Amino acid sequence: MGYARAVLIYNPAAGRRKAQRARVIERALEVLRSQIGVVEARPTEGPGAATGIAREACRGGADLVLVCGGDGTVSEAVNGLAHTAVPLAVLPAGTANVLAHEVGLPRDAVRAAEMLPRLEPRRIGLGRICRPAPPGEPRYFFLMAGIGFDARIVYGLNPRLKSRLGVLAYWLAGFAQLGQRLERFEVQIDGRRWECTFALATHSRAYGGDFHIARRVDLLAPELEIVLFEARSATRYLRYLAALAAGSLHRLPDVTFLEARRLEMLPRGPAPAHIQADGEYAGRLPATVEIVPDALTLLVPSSYG
Repeated sequence: MGYARAVLIYNPAAGRRKAQRARVIERALEVLRSQIGVVEARPTEGPGAATGIAREACRGGADLVLVCGGDGTVSEAVNGLAHTAVPLAVLPAGTANVLAHEVGLPRDAVRAAEMLPRLEPRRIGLGRICRPAPPGEPRYFFLMAGIGFDARIVYGLNPRLKSRLGVLAYWLAGFAQLGQRLERFEVQIDGRRWECTFALATHSRAYGGDFHIARRVDLLAPELEIVLFEARSATRYLRYLAALAAGSLHRLPDVTFLEARRLEMLPRGPAPAHIQADGEYAGRLPATVEIVPDALTLLVPSSYG
């Protein structure tokens, strides 16, 4: 499928040192311009900028939006492309690049650009987070939403440390939680209720890079896989981590696996639990999370799914 006009959104702070990032963007643009009539490069200028750029691209007649950056920048662009017919292509250049791992893209942005003619459009569902306060637009996610433990890590993460250390910064922030008591909250799904300290609503098999938590869903599935962790102490999460590495997480009695199209979450204490969407902070409970079918066109390798 040929494209006449594309917009490349890139995060100038994603994944590499400044000079290296500039060279990667330059080389990727050379490749793209050999394949597409017009490619406009638009840098993000801060958090949330990719959403507005993607919306402007759609209104301006672009027939393809590309994102060169990490999962957070991609997620922002998704919020500008939801419910449009303009496809999204991803050139991985961030910290974890979970999407690249999920669909089988190379983690090198230039190699991913070279693959563009061989990528196929797939219409996928998106997750949607709605919060009653403060009022505003819903937050879409394409990979996962986490409520509780992992969102608490994202909330407390030092942006400079993340830029300097990458994925290691998340690990250090996670280990800093050991010994602490975690916020509990209630999850309601189809009339059933659970209390937990971490709920993962995922549309992706991959989690945090090379880990796999979900057992049945992928980006093409019509529902979310829900994984509920009940432990009150953060130290218990060391056992969860060991079980995840061993492939036996589903055997633990305080971990529940479900599939659902909608879940509602309510706080159960004075400090409401945090929410993250595709690795970016997304507020606090209460909230609902649901799947929105047929919401985005994503370009993926033909082998995916």
